[in-house]
Amino acid sequence: MYDTILYEGADRVARITLNRPEARNALSDRMIDELLDAFERAKADPDVRVIVLTGSGDRAFCAGADLGGLGENGLAAPEAIRESAPFRLFTAFPKLGKPVIARLAGHAVAGGLGLAAACDLVIAADDVKLATPEVNVGLWPMMIMAIINRNVAPKHAFKLYYTGARITAAEGRDIGLVSEVVPRAELDARVAELAGVIAAKSPLGLRRGRDAFFAIEGRPLEDQVAHLLGELVGLAATEDAKEGITAFLENRPPDFKGR
Repeated sequence: MYDTILYEGADRVARITLNRPEARNALSDRMIDELLDAFERAKADPDVRVIVLTGSGDRAFCAGADLGGLGENGLAAPEAIRESAPFRLFTAFPKLGKPVIARLAGHAVAGGLGLAAACDLVIAADDVKLATPEVNVGLWPMMIMAIINRNVAPKHAFKLYYTGARITAAEGRDIGLVSEVVPRAELDARVAELAGVIAAKSPLGLRRGRDAFFAIEGRPLEDQVAHLLGELVGLAATEDAKEGITAFLENRPPDFKGR
């Protein structure tokens, strides 16, 4: 079905794999279009409760955008920005409605680091490296800065941006870019374990909670609290919430239906 990615679904998890190993899984417009299609496919599938995003091979999760043609793709026109592949990709994540785990078995640099950081959780092998090397070729991580700045304090972010230096996965964890670092041999088991734990939760609770997380961003505190209280009242009235509370009182695992 796809030329540049792979899509697999099993055990309530959709696994989407960037599949251009010969190009270190670099993002082309074709790949982005296919990624967006796969995201919509996973979002619409009621059997999918968690999305795992990874790259083929152990060399690179994603090396960022193809640099060929950059600056010659018509994006100088303001009206073209919001229709561009990069814009559509990085603004898609808050709308997915399902948890997204990045599995990093290879390095994540430039736009690839932004892609990983856009995911809700990042699980990385302990020998993976991260970087924003754009400054080394006279550029700047403009697009992904919007994503990285939401995860990293300014002093750490500027060090990444100014130097272009690679950091370890453990250093990425320490500054907020990575959720967990595990030995390479344990990566797949840990990703599967975490996806399974999340997939067992109420899909309705996950979706509404995740949506609320993004909905309150940048709003005044009073507006945040009012919005979240309304969401809590709405969630409490759902069948899943009632099942969860009943299961807790009966000391049994809940059977969530997403209603």
